[in-house]
Amino acid sequence: MNRWDDYLRSSIAVLSELQMKLDPVRIESAVALMTEALSANRPLLVCGNGGSASDSMHIAGELVGRFLKDRRALKVLALSADSAIVTAWANDVGYDQIFARQVEAYGEAGGVLLAISTSGSSKNILAAAVSAKAKGMKTVALTGEGGGALGQVADILLDVPSKVTPLIQQAHICLYHFICAEVEDRIAAAC
Repeated sequence: MNRWDDYLRSSIAVLSELQMKLDPVRIESAVALMTEALSANRPLLVCGNGGSASDSMHIAGELVGRFLKDRRALKVLALSADSAIVTAWANDVGYDQIFARQVEAYGEAGGVLLAISTSGSSKNILAAAVSAKAKGMKTVALTGEGGGALGQVADILLDVPSKVTPLIQQAHICLYHFICAEVEDRIAAAC
């Protein structure tokens, strides 16, 4: 056995366990929330740190642009994408509030926050979820096993059964690509 084979086996094991453990009703609920918000031209705000920040931008790119179908642009914003806002607020006030401040600016009642944190304990992601609730938004959390503190405040928890960050992130890509496809299908069908 070589290290590459071991890594692939670990990846496959996490995806297999995700398939068995994550209730499809939770995924359907997340898709329905996002579809309802975007159909009503309410925002889907997405946030995460590090690799999850890149995932946030990836999701926004798929839904503002196109994933698999030609359809209208959707109101999706990655809160990690504007480096001037992020760095100014982090410098002047603190990093813990960089996403909450943007939720305050861009959030709307009936919108959705998609909060990504492999640990479920990132302070700035938790603060964004609290800010979203104050704005009358729903929160969907993509996390690792158990969801951490974020899982306790999210309306819908999509947790990957692993504690290993890269394996969690790989599973997150599968989850959000599926969600993007489902949201796009439903919105395109309604147009």
